[in-house]
Amino acid sequence: MLKINNIQKTFNQGTVNQVYALQGVSFTLEEGSFVCVLGTNGSGKSTLLNAVAGSFSVDEGTIVLDGVNITGWPEHKRARYIGRVFQNPLSGTAPNMTIGENLSLAMKRGKSRGLGRGLSNKMKEEFSQMVRPLNMDLEERLDNPIGKLSGGQRQA
Repeated sequence: MLKINNIQKTFNQGTVNQVYALQGVSFTLEEGSFVCVLGTNGSGKSTLLNAVAGSFSVDEGTIVLDGVNITGWPEHKRARYIGRVFQNPLSGTAPNMTIGENLSLAMKRGKSRGLGRGLSNKMKEEFSQMVRPLNMDLEERLDNPIGKLSGGQRQA
């Protein structure tokens, strides 16, 4: 469960460019919920998602994930528990690396990584099983550069 309680964020505070991006935002999302965040340009949608992900700290309020207050956690620590898909399918992938290598990086996100082998045969088999239900034949293309995929395939 994600519980947002009275979060507030002001950018450029105390200047002529001051913007009240989030003011007293509160809501609770139960596990398995599907939510759509709607609003006009500049209404704070991205700011809200960035605040939850820890891209910046909020000025006030709390962010609680599964009963744990993560408000003070840095972005890299939250990344272990929060994943995002961006509208721009070019964001978040390394186009010259293979599909398997990109999946390997994603799997290790938020965890400490050593200099060991990036993509083992066991991992390839796991990734193959993970992508097979998408019915996009990606399991046959794990060694292909991800940059060759369509935007929809990258997001999948």
